[in-house]
Amino acid sequence: MSSFTDRQPAEDSQADGSLYVQVRAVEHQDLSDVAEILCDSFHSKEGTFGWAYPLLRLGIYEDLRSRLQNSAPHHVCLVATYGSAQVNNLAHSYVCSPSTLAGTVEMAVRPTTGLWGGNKYPYLSNLAVHSRDRRRGIGEQLLLTCERTALEWGFHDIYLHVLENNYQARQLYFKLGYQLHQIDAGWSSWLWGRPRQILLHKCLK
Repeated sequence: MSSFTDRQPAEDSQADGSLYVQVRAVEHQDLSDVAEILCDSFHSKEGTFGWAYPLLRLGIYEDLRSRLQNSAPHHVCLVATYGSAQVNNLAHSYVCSPSTLAGTVEMAVRPTTGLWGGNKYPYLSNLAVHSRDRRRGIGEQLLLTCERTALEWGFHDIYLHVLENNYQARQLYFKLGYQLHQIDAGWSSWLWGRPRQILLHKCLK
């Protein structure tokens, strides 16, 4: 996909205009916001290890920067931004207000193990939406853009992992047609009672 740009209307509770979501490739100036969204989604600022939050965010930032500098041909990091829009019906266009970065996702083609017969497959990771912007369809738009990109790369299957206790994410994936492929039960699940990882698969049309 040349520009990784996709604009779609999304539901918004505000009455002062329509909300339009734009999905595009990440840019260097986005990295701080993306690192904050990822850190806030997967780590807590509270509790015993709250002091480590800034270090975790810095580590995520550096990992992102490294992956962008050494990006493989079949790797993309997408971000979703949104802004309110006023539609010009005569010109069939709209003008957005300054955009707000709301979510991110990565996709890369990975070599398979014996589970998938020795082929390669697109794998989604680091899907995260800012807490203030959830339930606006942003995660769905990120996923759909990844699926279209995977098809453009020539693939017809896509995979991702989700924790078994992440019910909100699982609901979204199942809504979009992802199905259970296998349950990964590692030692941490048995010894420490941590939630298992579920591998989901979708066949793309």
